[in-house]
Amino acid sequence: MLHRIAKRELVHAQLGLLVAIALQGVVWKLNHQLLVGPQYLILPIELGLIFVVGFTINRHFAHRMGLHRSVVVGLLALLSAANLSSLILVLRSLIITHISITGEELLVSAIAIFVTNIIVFALWYWEIDSPGLTRTRWSKNDQDFQFTQQDLKHDFPGWSPEFIDYLYLSVTNAVNFAPADARPITHGAKLLMGSQALVSVFTLALVIARSVSILG
Repeated sequence: MLHRIAKRELVHAQLGLLVAIALQGVVWKLNHQLLVGPQYLILPIELGLIFVVGFTINRHFAHRMGLHRSVVVGLLALLSAANLSSLILVLRSLIITHISITGEELLVSAIAIFVTNIIVFALWYWEIDSPGLTRTRWSKNDQDFQFTQQDLKHDFPGWSPEFIDYLYLSVTNAVNFAPADARPITHGAKLLMGSQALVSVFTLALVIARSVSILG
């Protein structure tokens, strides 16, 4: 079953993807040692996948063939892997002293990783809770998060979460390590939120703290 996605939601998601890719480019420009793989190939591929997603999202043949879903999952997986590898390489640079990375590079990279972490996990939350960019169901009950508005059906009749709601959920989980207005109710949602919190902890507690001390 394909779910309907409002045009503004698609625009918001594409803007989020573009910001994530732009931050990846910033990290690569700062220091090539902080990213894995040939970014001169990976970045254009990611941009191309965003274009393909926008083209196939409302094409029924692309959904029937599984092309659209494969492209979306591939893009999100690529961004997730790139951001996680950047975090690992930044943490490695703090331990191995002979790697040439300045305090400014570490600080900017940490901020880029943190913001990208928020965007990528917001997209994953939107995906598993439906409809997401794939417009298809991921879980049996088609609901992985319980939002406050869903408990107040009389005050919010017909309400359903949009990408902005998942972006806010991702921000609060990254900063507070706990959701503000939504509860994870499936194992998949809990695993994703736990993974995001761990990435945030390492980024904030180790990388930024170390970078600030170097700058000082």
